[in-house]
Amino acid sequence: MVFDRPEQNRSSAIAAGLFNPITGKLMSKTWQADHLFPELDFFYRNAEQILDQRFYYPQSLYRPFLSVEEQNAWMGKSSEATWMPYIEKIYSQGVFTHQVNNPWGGIVLSQCGYVDVPKFMKSVSDYLAKRNSIVFEKFDEQLIHNPHEGIRYKDFESTKIIYCTGTEALNSKTGMDLPIRKLKGETLTIEMDEDPELIYNRGVYIVPYKEKQYRVGATYETKNLSGEITAEARMELDQKLMELIKIPYRITAQDWGFRPTTPDRRPILGSMSDSKNVVIFNGLGTKGVSLAPYFSAQLCDWLIGVGKIQPEVNITRFKSLSSKSSVVV
Repeated sequence: MVFDRPEQNRSSAIAAGLFNPITGKLMSKTWQADHLFPELDFFYRNAEQILDQRFYYPQSLYRPFLSVEEQNAWMGKSSEATWMPYIEKIYSQGVFTHQVNNPWGGIVLSQCGYVDVPKFMKSVSDYLAKRNSIVFEKFDEQLIHNPHEGIRYKDFESTKIIYCTGTEALNSKTGMDLPIRKLKGETLTIEMDEDPELIYNRGVYIVPYKEKQYRVGATYETKNLSGEITAEARMELDQKLMELIKIPYRITAQDWGFRPTTPDRRPILGSMSDSKNVVIFNGLGTKGVSLAPYFSAQLCDWLIGVGKIQPEVNITRFKSLSSKSSVVV
């Protein structure tokens, strides 16, 4: 049984759903990319068939180079086995010049694309609703009984409870303090009369949203954690977008959300040492679309006793916290 409050899923509701194996200012390969991206492709294609919906859009991504030095570095990397699966093409001079600023050329990356996250979530929700397996209400921790022996909650009985509450973990009244941190992100919605030829990503991303509408994002704010949009974020995204593209655009909306991050930027999976029936799945941060398929499968295998949770994401790496409480949120 799933308990959910859709209106609380802000970060997912506004997410562009971008997945990309080469990220960051230094254009580094995403941690565990060789495992994450094959699983990602399998998962979302399979989910589309089961749910009979379209929400998975593999698409090449173009990142302009910022200098000749960066161009030369990637020319060298392109022949290395570790990078070859993710490099579709490298341009040593400007391309797509009618749409994007790229005087030093850029790199076209494969195994990229986006997931229509709101549509995916609604499809899953509808699927569960048809099977009477979802309840749209706030889960009240005070009503949990016997977390050490089994789980009883109202009229429900279960062997385990899995908390996937994101930043709501910080509001737990009965659980311990997990090392979950809020990372605020703001996005813009823009309209353009001309469709980009690829996903453009440098400083900001531009991902299809609706007809002639695109998501632009995102900011990374750790200090101003107000639950509202800000003029500073709008200016930052607008400036970076103007530096990236030449296509005229109109800003039509702005939104915000909190991502659940951890100190080491790794998810948190597993159960507490003194309460094996209470399980945590959290801390997916800015890369939930790419991390969730692989690590949810790992968690499922562990739950049925046919696999292990790898040390880098196992909750036991925070042992000093695990001794403080029997309930994890």
